[in-house]
Amino acid sequence: MTNNQADTLERIERFGISRTAWRLIVMAAFAMLAFLGAFLSLTKGSADISLAQIINILSNPTLEPQSQIIWNIRMPRTIVGALVGINLAIAGAVLQAVMRNPLADPHIIGISSGAGLAGVTIMILFPTLEYLITPAAFIGAMLAAVCIYILAWKNGIKPVRIILAGVAVSAFLSAGISGLMIFYSDRVHGALMWMVGGLAARSWPHVSIILPYAIAGVLLAFIGAAYLNVLQLGDEMARGLGVNVEITRIAMTAVAALLAASAVSVVGLLGFVGLIVPHAARLMIGSDYRYLMPASGLLGIAVVTLSDTFARVVFAPVELPVGIIMAFIGAPFFLFLLRREI
Repeated sequence: MTNNQADTLERIERFGISRTAWRLIVMAAFAMLAFLGAFLSLTKGSADISLAQIINILSNPTLEPQSQIIWNIRMPRTIVGALVGINLAIAGAVLQAVMRNPLADPHIIGISSGAGLAGVTIMILFPTLEYLITPAAFIGAMLAAVCIYILAWKNGIKPVRIILAGVAVSAFLSAGISGLMIFYSDRVHGALMWMVGGLAARSWPHVSIILPYAIAGVLLAFIGAAYLNVLQLGDEMARGLGVNVEITRIAMTAVAALLAASAVSVVGLLGFVGLIVPHAARLMIGSDYRYLMPASGLLGIAVVTLSDTFARVVFAPVELPVGIIMAFIGAPFFLFLLRREI
């Protein structure tokens, strides 16, 4: 736990609120934000549908155009956005613990680029095998993570080396993606939007794609929360407590890669969620991963759904990809953290 986090929790305790009670209050607030984000995502859009109509449609589905808008456009888009927010936020929290780097994020350190290269390869070269995008993206993400880990290892892991190795690997993989798009320029329309990261045209099949991976990844992350807490004590202390540090790192990196790859395979290269959300949650509740995991997941839902709703309505009827909004928010936040941490 950093000094800022400890000071925050100490100030809360002065008001007679225990740390556990405060953490539960914060998670309840995040849950309300998540509900608000999902609610706005469902109710706001280019089509003007009143709240009373939406409630009636949800209770009595019909074949009317407005009912179809809610059930087959906004509802699956909201669910996909929520699952993507959970996956990327928890993946970022896991990577920050595994790599002992507060700047770790699937997008920044290159894991998303590995998933992206594998996904774009399937989309462009083997479009009939679209059902293989998620497992291929997972393999690509894991290979990228292994490369970063090997390049950053020199008598141990240091945060700066991970960032530099991640930037190099990400640049290399992004060059591969660009090369594919140049050589197969007649097939890149879908891949271009996928590169930016967006939730447009996401439907129930996309929910079916991401849901099983999200459930499996989140459960495994929650199971590993206790090990992540021990890793924060340092390698020597963790080994003294009976934890196999390297096996734990590999296993939890695989979990983060699974979560990131499933999100990337559905919405594309959506960046900065895994950086912003865990940091915001950690500042409020501390670094105990038993609380940080669910808090990050809830806040991830809120951030992605609210950002996507804003992207839809700010220039309506023109719709921006949510990846552009996240880049506007995330890039300054990353620079702030970079100056503070290094």
